Amino acid sequence: MSVWDSIVGQDQAVARLRTIASGNPKAIAQSWLICGPPGSGRSNVARAFAAALESPTHGLSDEPERSSEQILAGSHPDVTVLATDKVTIGIDEVRELIETSEQTPSISPWRIIIIEDVDRMLERTTNVLLKEIEEPSPHTIWLLCAPSAQDVLPTIRSRTRIVNLTVPSTPAVANFLESRDHIEPETAERAARLAEGHIGVARLYAINERVMADRDELVAGVVNLALASDAVLLAGRLIDNAKAQAEAEVEERATEQEKEFRRINGLGEKDRIPPKLRTAFNQIGKKTELKRRATRRSRDVLDRDLNTIASIYRDAAVLQNNAEDSVGLINRENRAAIARLADRLTRQGVVDRLDSVSTARRRLNGNGNQTLLFEALFCALMV
Repeated sequence: MSVWDSIVGQDQAVARLRTIASGNPKAIAQSWLICGPPGSGRSNVARAFAAALESPTHGLSDEPERSSEQILAGSHPDVTVLATDKVTIGIDEVRELIETSEQTPSISPWRIIIIEDVDRMLERTTNVLLKEIEEPSPHTIWLLCAPSAQDVLPTIRSRTRIVNLTVPSTPAVANFLESRDHIEPETAERAARLAEGHIGVARLYAINERVMADRDELVAGVVNLALASDAVLLAGRLIDNAKAQAEAEVEERATEQEKEFRRINGLGEKDRIPPKLRTAFNQIGKKTELKRRATRRSRDVLDRDLNTIASIYRDAAVLQNNAEDSVGLINRENRAAIARLADRLTRQGVVDRLDSVSTARRRLNGNGNQTLLFEALFCALMV
């Protein structure tokens, strides 16, 4: 299995990185910025690139390689990944990475540092990183990930090689779901279409019936908004569903991490945790940590809900402009209801509602009161 097999819809970027990884090591840039919209797989591309750089065959072998498997699983000693559930990446975390980056790799050609969501760094934190990006240690490669180059400070941007990813097409995401998760073609197509190119969301829709049902309920609620009481009730359900989804996902992730911890340390499912490992193991299921993750994840779920709401008015605009044959609808299952909504709204009314969704997103990112935010949004969407 090639290290690139998990990358969806990024043929151009993969071809470029594959060529670089198999080229002269002395010619490889040591600071990279991998950019792509949410769900495009930028962190997966970074891991695959790291695996190709560390691989004895430069990632060209179709046979499993231990180093590649370790990197893709997050357990390779020379590849460090900083991923955060926090709103910002802390300065102490970056200083620790810099110390790691200055160490000689133990078993591989490179010491590789991957930072997901580098756009979450405050300026003073970025300044700490800047010198290392500009003059990396001789055997260190930095792979930074962000939604776009514009989301990163110019001082960082100008010192990296940029790789731009695209939004994967619906057929590409659907094929991925069918081949990797053995999803039925009809379900895979619907999940990919509703996710609008976001691979992680598409998988969630395809394998989690509750998440898909919550989305269907949200669409039905928005197209039928008529009274202020409807807006208040819908906002309440939305917040409750987001909290429940987030808590379930965080608990599931913690369980997976505990299993992986046991596997890496050679422990069986029921083996006692040795005293020297107990602190690290307990940190995985720490209540305060789980609560913090759930809070962050809940906001991510609400952001996804805003995408769903925006897709309704996008479809309404498509119908108003007779563009369905050329660009298609996202919410095809709700075509009749959205067509009625499009008839009741002017073109400017649709634009105004898309603006209201954008305003709600800014307030959500600014940690505004979530209940009041969505009550106000749904009141603004009423016809």
